Amino acid sequence: MSEKPSTNGALVKVEGVDKIFHRGSEDIHVLTGLNLQVPSGEFLALMGPSGSGKSTLLNLIGGLDHPTNGTVTVGGEQVNQLSDNAMAAWRARHIGFVFQLYNLMPVLTAERNVELPLLLTHLSHADRKKHVEAALAAVGLSHRLKHYPRTLSGGEQQRVGIARAIVTDPTLLLCDEPTGDLDRKAGDEILDLLQTLNRDHGKTIIMVTHDPHASARASRTVYLNKGQLSNEPMK
Repeated sequence: MSEKPSTNGALVKVEGVDKIFHRGSEDIHVLTGLNLQVPSGEFLALMGPSGSGKSTLLNLIGGLDHPTNGTVTVGGEQVNQLSDNAMAAWRARHIGFVFQLYNLMPVLTAERNVELPLLLTHLSHADRKKHVEAALAAVGLSHRLKHYPRTLSGGEQQRVGIARAIVTDPTLLLCDEPTGDLDRKAGDEILDLLQTLNRDHGKTIIMVTHDPHASARASRTVYLNKGQLSNEPMK
């Protein structure tokens, strides 16, 4: 069963969400009547087998896609009702994405990659520079800001990706398999960093992972299978 909606406050509320994809004449029901609440300041791990809809749910929360039915509310804003332009502006203000494969621009230095989200704001060049330096300092890469992605290790590239995600001081961090392309040592360093952002900086984090070692770092884990959420792994 999915979690029951309640009346208490939550940063993220997913209520009665269905997501259906169409493949030719076939309807593929990825999420069915799904409910989830995430309090502000929580570090939530979302686990489940491949194809269970984890990334789909993350995309709905981050405003990259719309549910077929139901509502997605983040910070009091019902995001699935926003127009495409309003949605893009909302994402820029409130959501930081961290991807498995980093998604860095190879022709840009670390600092320029981190600066990209700020180009959508009205900040001056001097203010953007301060924000970028602070974000790279927060992930321990002040000494690498002039380096290109090809000169960085996988773990360092992911740190740049996290710095890019936090540079706008977003309401919510959405991490899709952030350690999936890293060895255990580098992965542990990224998990340490996410825990620090959650514990010391109050960042609310939702992390999709298939790795129990990673989910153990979260304050709560929920499991998604066949379009439904549970607090226990499904058999």
